[in-house]
Amino acid sequence: MSIEPKKLGEFVQRTWDEAIVPALTEYVRIPAKSPMFDREWSAHGHLDRAVALIEAWARSRSIEGLRAEVIRLEGRTPVLLMEAPGSGGETVLLYGHCDKQPEMTGWADGLGPWTPGRRGDKLYGRGVGDDGYAAFAALTAIQALQEQRVPHARSLVLIEACEESGSYDLPVYVDALADRLGTPSLVVCLDSGCGNYAQLWGTTSLRGIVNGVLTVEVLTEGVHSGAASGIVPSSFRIARQLLSRLEDERTGEIVPRDFHAEIPRERIEQAREVVTALGDEVYARFPFVPGMRPVQAEPFELLLGNTWRPALAITGAAGLPLPTDGGNVLRPKTALKLSLRLPPTVDAQHAARRLKEIVESDPPYGARVTFDVEAPGNGWDAPAMSPWLLDAVNRASTTYFGKPAVFHGLGGSIPFMSMLGQRFPQAQFLITGVMGPGSNAHGPNEFLHLPTGVRVTACVAQVLADHSRATTP
Repeated sequence: MSIEPKKLGEFVQRTWDEAIVPALTEYVRIPAKSPMFDREWSAHGHLDRAVALIEAWARSRSIEGLRAEVIRLEGRTPVLLMEAPGSGGETVLLYGHCDKQPEMTGWADGLGPWTPGRRGDKLYGRGVGDDGYAAFAALTAIQALQEQRVPHARSLVLIEACEESGSYDLPVYVDALADRLGTPSLVVCLDSGCGNYAQLWGTTSLRGIVNGVLTVEVLTEGVHSGAASGIVPSSFRIARQLLSRLEDERTGEIVPRDFHAEIPRERIEQAREVVTALGDEVYARFPFVPGMRPVQAEPFELLLGNTWRPALAITGAAGLPLPTDGGNVLRPKTALKLSLRLPPTVDAQHAARRLKEIVESDPPYGARVTFDVEAPGNGWDAPAMSPWLLDAVNRASTTYFGKPAVFHGLGGSIPFMSMLGQRFPQAQFLITGVMGPGSNAHGPNEFLHLPTGVRVTACVAQVLADHSRATTP
């Protein structure tokens, strides 16, 4: 049986209005910070509350044969696995997560990380689009097909609670659930971004990441700066020297070639297509202060720099008092949190070891320098899409957005994708999402563009139907 697009779109819209938006509103209120940002997550129980909300919502849906189970391994964040039996011998795995980034400052009046706010077509709050909507969208796509008696394969919806910490718990669960997961022939990930809200966007690559804390110690305690400056080197200046080993501060280019990779020709061509679709929006979508400009003028080079070249950000600091509290003291140490984004094909474990060697070797003035690495995450370069999937994605985008899909690399990371790509090398992948211009995942004023959430849900339903048709003899 074929899908009636109008009927499916109306069902999805109604479900979002009546059931998903209210559930997401309650989800925003839960400060379900990822374990990296809430070491006492188990005692606080917020991750469990988020999982319980999604589980209860799933059980309330009229999805034939749906089983929902919360799985807890000792000392690990929980995982929610939901299964709709479907027909045929194939399996589809739909992925999302329910843990969140920390609060961040700078929210607009009336908005906050745990205070849901609806302004027109936008629902504001931490985690609403990264990635709270995913479970609801995946289940709604399945239910929309069943409402029209359109076949779909056995569909597993896997929601983890550790993604924002690097998904370090997830491989353990994938091993433990190997028999139940089987070998998916299609993986749908709803944790990615979109370049605009006018069409469906498919992610073809993700950068890897190495996070860690660089600490420079010069004294056992702070001393009067008038007495010590000119004699004792500043820990901040030493940190600057060490960062210069890694990054050219004039251009932002990463200096060691260990962290670079050759960019595949097809990704270069995709980048040109993205620039054609977005133009100056490649950079204009960011909230630059007046007079500020991007690192270079050419959108094409900016896009490659964001998706296939390494880049460094300092995402945290310690040992630095607030300006109002900064007395005339030469501080004993400076600690900086480094976030090094890696090209999709660079091995993150090797990069972490090399980064540690670079900053710790031969410290200036004999300072005590340490680099404590957090869990590195590999990037991912997608396998080529099968003709049926490419056609299905474009047809879905044209049907529900009115324009064909666009395929692009993403500057961020989804650790789960690299792991799945290694475990299921024959699988096809649709990596998509709702976080587009201005949505500001991880930052203040994060929002979900609700019409895009509706259309992405409808597109996923279409792709699930086409998958069943393509894989059924």
